[in-house]
Amino acid sequence: MASKLLMWRRVEPTAVLLLLLLVTDAVLSCGPGRGGMRRKSSHKPTPLVYKQHVPNVSENTLGASGLYEGRITRDDPRFKELAANYITDIIFKNEEGTGADRLMTQTCIDRLKTLSIAVMNQWPDVKLRVTEAWVEDNQHPPDSLHYEGRAVDVQTSDRDRSKNGLLARLAVEAGFDWVYYESRSHIHCSVKSESSEAARSGGCFHGDSVVYMDNGETKKIRDLNVHDRVLTADSNGALAYSKVILFLDRNKEKRRLFFTIETEGNQSITLTPSHLIYTASKSNVEFKSGPVIFAKDVKPGDYIYVRHTHSGISSLTVERVLQVRHHVDSGVFAPLTLEGTIVVDNVLASCYAVINSQAVAHWAFAPVRLYYNWKDFLRKLGTSSRGDAVHREPASIPQDGIHWYASFLYNLAHLVLPDAMLYR
Repeated sequence: MASKLLMWRRVEPTAVLLLLLLVTDAVLSCGPGRGGMRRKSSHKPTPLVYKQHVPNVSENTLGASGLYEGRITRDDPRFKELAANYITDIIFKNEEGTGADRLMTQTCIDRLKTLSIAVMNQWPDVKLRVTEAWVEDNQHPPDSLHYEGRAVDVQTSDRDRSKNGLLARLAVEAGFDWVYYESRSHIHCSVKSESSEAARSGGCFHGDSVVYMDNGETKKIRDLNVHDRVLTADSNGALAYSKVILFLDRNKEKRRLFFTIETEGNQSITLTPSHLIYTASKSNVEFKSGPVIFAKDVKPGDYIYVRHTHSGISSLTVERVLQVRHHVDSGVFAPLTLEGTIVVDNVLASCYAVINSQAVAHWAFAPVRLYYNWKDFLRKLGTSSRGDAVHREPASIPQDGIHWYASFLYNLAHLVLPDAMLYR
């Protein structure tokens, strides 16, 4: 009897946990459907009015769904990025008979899934109807996001036009980046590109950007290896060479939105929107450890730190930003140095992104630096114990993809840090 009681005490916590998970899953399930016994919300959404759009900016601006990146055709390599939407609670018009109305980006599918649930909860026996998604013809303006599978036109399955204003509001709440009560018969919705969404997870340099090696040579970031020593700046602004200990992100094929910041002295640097760069005031010629801002927030008239060499001696000075251009391109590279800074194309930038604080970001990566320094210490210790000369650690080719620790920190930051500190 005692042994049976002991066995039950061991099993009981697990059984209770499994029961709680089952109950929680039944209550919080967000799959397609009407939500089971979900309590009716007291929230009363405000319908959009005819020709209103949210947000109140143009669709192809960064504050909405972003720049047009180019038409996707069936023979385009990017066509494989589109997915077919087979959510059963959504009706597709499919007037072309090609299934094109089901093709869209995964972000579009996710937003439509949320919207379809909202529609069914709002109006019993009514479903969401998609009249158009990705298109192959030329019936839209040249920069239409329909050509990229990033836009959809929707209505309710009963085609009741009186519901369209509220349908538009539900689309806004479902997370579409731009919603337009475009026609009496449908609502136009669109999302940011996958490259823009990816920018939220980190910041990078373009592969053609140049860094400066301790042997006096230059190297493109795409060719940079772990353990290479590159030009950086310490907290006092003194230029020095520091080791690359890992890549926060590295992908030769990934498409991203880039900002190119050009100065009056003909210097320029290209970064993704969420990457941090040091700025200064006109009177602040001497380097101070900050402030840093996101690349997307740099404007003409701001000042950034640029390396100048005089009589063989290099130092940092400030130059006024002349213009900021943006474009979409492939190849993202984010080396992390021991200093947490790096000089790229003669401009000083941070190695970090997403969090608008160099101090917080650098502190967060302290375990990585500690691990690297400890490993380096053990290597040197082993070398000296054998009586060998201490040589620099050989460079190693980094792996592609986002480093697991960087991904963990970025996700954690979005959970615990104030919105004001994060890239949005």
